[in-house]
Amino acid sequence: MFTGIIEAVGEIKRIEQQQGDVRLTVATAHLDLSDAQLGDSIAVNGVCLTAIELAAGQFVADVSNETLSATTMGALTVGTAVNLECALQAHTRLGGHMVSGHVDGVGQVLERKTDARSVRFRFSMPKQLARYVAQKGSICIDGISLTVNSVDDSSFSVNIVPHTLEMTTLGQRTIGDSVNLEVDVIARYLERLMMGDAQDSSPVDYKKLLESSGFVK
Repeated sequence: MFTGIIEAVGEIKRIEQQQGDVRLTVATAHLDLSDAQLGDSIAVNGVCLTAIELAAGQFVADVSNETLSATTMGALTVGTAVNLECALQAHTRLGGHMVSGHVDGVGQVLERKTDARSVRFRFSMPKQLARYVAQKGSICIDGISLTVNSVDDSSFSVNIVPHTLEMTTLGQRTIGDSVNLEVDVIARYLERLMMGDAQDSSPVDYKKLLESSGFVK
């Protein structure tokens, strides 16, 4: 698990083709790997990867063909800047929200506007994710924990403060760029709990379910 608070912006140092998969060498900049061990999880642009080699200022991880096709990892090139975060530990301050590092879909930058000292972005999202995204709820974009300002059936907006623009790759994002999206895992669990043990694929009438449970009248 991760928090969505980026610890460093690294860089793709090497990409090696491995019989359909890819092996990445990632330069870690100032990311603290002093207590890291082989097999530890490190999030790269919001994708949970397993460190198979560790060295001063870098680590190596394998990326499966599934991950390459389901995330933006397949578009990485040598020199690409990436957001990095080590896995959450028991004593870590939870400054963002619970992030699994399992990308739910890929969105695109639709709009970028200056808003005072901040920048307001609008991103597209796969329609099947829309029900998990709520105004003032949390969403993870390229590994960054952010608060949703507004949302509709196919897009949402966020406001990025100067610190986040400076300390992550979002400051480099322009219209048309693709980003990894992970919805709030709590929303997924709530949906599953509300569905219960239903085995069919019929749509759930959430209003009736909430009424029957006494939450709404």
